[in-house]
Amino acid sequence: MKKIYLSLILLSISAPYFSQEETTDDYFEISKNLTIFSEVYKNINLYFVDETNPGELMKTGIDAMLKSLDPYTNYIPESNIEDYRMQQSGQYGGIGSLIRKSGEFVQITNPYENFPAQKAGLKAGDLILEIDGQSIKGKTSGEVSDLLKGAKGTDLSIKVERLKEDKPLTFNVTREIIKIPSVPHEDVFSDGVGYLKLTQFMNTSTQELTTSFKKLKSEKKITSLILDLRGNPGGLLNEAVSIVNMFVKQGSKVVETKGRLKQHSFIYFAREKPLDLDIPIVVLIDGGSASASEIVSGTLQDLDRAVVIGNQSFGKGLVQQTRNMEYNSIVKLTIAKYYTPSGRCIQRLDYSDRNTTGKGATISDTLVKSFTTANGRPVTDGRGITPDIELDKKSYTSISYSLISKNIIFDYATDYFYSHDKITEAKDFSISDVEYNEFVKFALSKEFEYTTGSQKVLERLQELAKEEQYYESSKEEFETLINNLSPNKERDLAKFKAEIKSLIEAEIVGRYYYQKGQVSYSLANDEFIKKAVEILGDKDQYNKILKP
Repeated sequence: MKKIYLSLILLSISAPYFSQEETTDDYFEISKNLTIFSEVYKNINLYFVDETNPGELMKTGIDAMLKSLDPYTNYIPESNIEDYRMQQSGQYGGIGSLIRKSGEFVQITNPYENFPAQKAGLKAGDLILEIDGQSIKGKTSGEVSDLLKGAKGTDLSIKVERLKEDKPLTFNVTREIIKIPSVPHEDVFSDGVGYLKLTQFMNTSTQELTTSFKKLKSEKKITSLILDLRGNPGGLLNEAVSIVNMFVKQGSKVVETKGRLKQHSFIYFAREKPLDLDIPIVVLIDGGSASASEIVSGTLQDLDRAVVIGNQSFGKGLVQQTRNMEYNSIVKLTIAKYYTPSGRCIQRLDYSDRNTTGKGATISDTLVKSFTTANGRPVTDGRGITPDIELDKKSYTSISYSLISKNIIFDYATDYFYSHDKITEAKDFSISDVEYNEFVKFALSKEFEYTTGSQKVLERLQELAKEEQYYESSKEEFETLINNLSPNKERDLAKFKAEIKSLIEAEIVGRYYYQKGQVSYSLANDEFIKKAVEILGDKDQYNKILKP
């Protein structure tokens, strides 16, 4: 049976297939290499010393081949099609909660408000013991996620261990279609500054953004807008075009794609009537803003329609398209690069030029070109989107990372929640100095380690000093530095109190007000927002930025 099975496979992969779209004349080279590949595949499966899995072997070969092209060209077998479709649609059947591994079990970390998990009574911090009577001890978070997902309307039983409860609790949950909104938060700040957060570019994103924008204009009477694209990884190209269309003149060029094949080269225009051509706009971006986010921010920048504030964006200027294949599989291919109206491609990495780690090399400075916006302002390609106003990147200290990764802040927030019936409004919440000191005692009772960046640099300097025989004469100075720069938990918990305190407060707020509360809290203390409000509140400054 195995030989018959292999023969059928080899027949299908040996026959050269050339579509009408194929532009290369090198048919013989393709045919020859398909034959060689099929012969290698056949001999491995027939004669390799250990039993092989033909399906896994082929998947490994395909993945390795595609990996040599770029990270975005992928093969999706039939077994993974549903997961892929859920990612693209942004919806799935499930309970609506984030989970993570905690010891030998998996823990509820963030139930979404008004979704099945929250409505059934599950709380952040609950440790899942069983699902439908099946122990999940030792299972990965991915395996548990698969058990929690299912068709809309189906029921499941979840047994959990909860802090301050003597016995496990069991909750009956009815699965629903979980659709996380593309616009999870809207707000209004002082002086009529509206705020919209866009987290993804799915097939309903333009509709959601339009609805929220109209609501802010009609009900809240906003006079300017902050569009927050920080951390938005992108999505559908058409949605990016439609969102730009909301704010630019009908007929404006939005983006152009250029591919090897003629049908992959296309110019996208704003074809619909805009919603608002006059409202001042600030777009927020950071290193997590990629792809469609960069089309929106880059095009609005090129057309001088918005001031861009934040950090350099990710730099993904590539377009993917899915192709249906035999046996219900899909291949997702990079088919083109995109160019903003000024003519720039913001792709940062060249995957045809790999470094020693296999990562695409950053495009050389000598190849970076300058372009101009509609008003004549200079912009460059090859580096993502450079903000008009660049702010310092938000980075946390080593001790904060350790407190987060070891779940110490999470566990303290859980304990706090079961000790306090309620808290103030999310944006006004703050823990007292007494409560922070309680956290310090809580943290010091736990095991966590960290290394400072200064310590790492000093260790390298110490090694170099020994090699060059300078260490002995500087030994006292090194010992003083080592003492000052090495981790000291009590000292660092006091030194970085403001940063750690804000992380604790955000985690606690999420226990009472869920995701919306966390966003409200973070916006009240957001330096990016403060800068955006400042710019939008000063028309002269706003207009000056948009002039050459």
